[in-house]
Amino acid sequence: MLSKFFTKRNILFVVIFALVGLAALQAPFTQIVGSKVKFTLFDFFGPIASGFIGLWPGVIAVFLMQLFNFLLHGAKVVDAGTIIRFFPALFAVWYFHKKSRWNLLPAILAIIAFNLHPIGRSAWYFSLYWLIPIFCYFFREKFLLARALGTTFTAHAVGGALWLYVFNLPAKVWLSLIPIVAMERLVFAVGIVVVYLIFNNVLNWLTERKIIRLEFMIEKKYLWQHLFVGAGVK
Repeated sequence: MLSKFFTKRNILFVVIFALVGLAALQAPFTQIVGSKVKFTLFDFFGPIASGFIGLWPGVIAVFLMQLFNFLLHGAKVVDAGTIIRFFPALFAVWYFHKKSRWNLLPAILAIIAFNLHPIGRSAWYFSLYWLIPIFCYFFREKFLLARALGTTFTAHAVGGALWLYVFNLPAKVWLSLIPIVAMERLVFAVGIVVVYLIFNNVLNWLTERKIIRLEFMIEKKYLWQHLFVGAGVK
């Protein structure tokens, strides 16, 4: 498997993947409450890394993308939020990779941690969002959207619990975020689905033309022709 992966063309693909991820980090999407840090298009792109280059290579690649971005811009916006932002993406990569009971752990621990905090207890129903990754766990192999929802809400659970303990935002802030989170995470989930489908099909196109040799990374059931046939399009 390693010899199949570590070819010049495949390494070039990973480098290009990392560069695209770094570019996505430069495109702000919306600002995070309580910090100067912003969500970026990387929140659509980063989690799918493990779907193509494996769990640990994906985690390492995403960490290095964020680290390099931090070295480029960190001096301008360093705060606790900047540091916290490193972690949710890594857990999102982990969840997206493949079905495992360990996928449930971040959300469960986040719910417990949130409700152990005095402020969290007074806004306890905010943490109900983090039941979504647990629910999606049972449907992730059948529906890509469930996999994406579980992924983005796992990142949200990790980030939310850390945010509470570091910034101590009042309960009214957490409660005011409930409708915003619903829309924000739905957009992120759809974005993850779209980006994953595009990359999966581009990768297949490159593989079919023998430009790269990464057949083992492609999920055949998410190729356009399979999706259209499944939808009844002949």
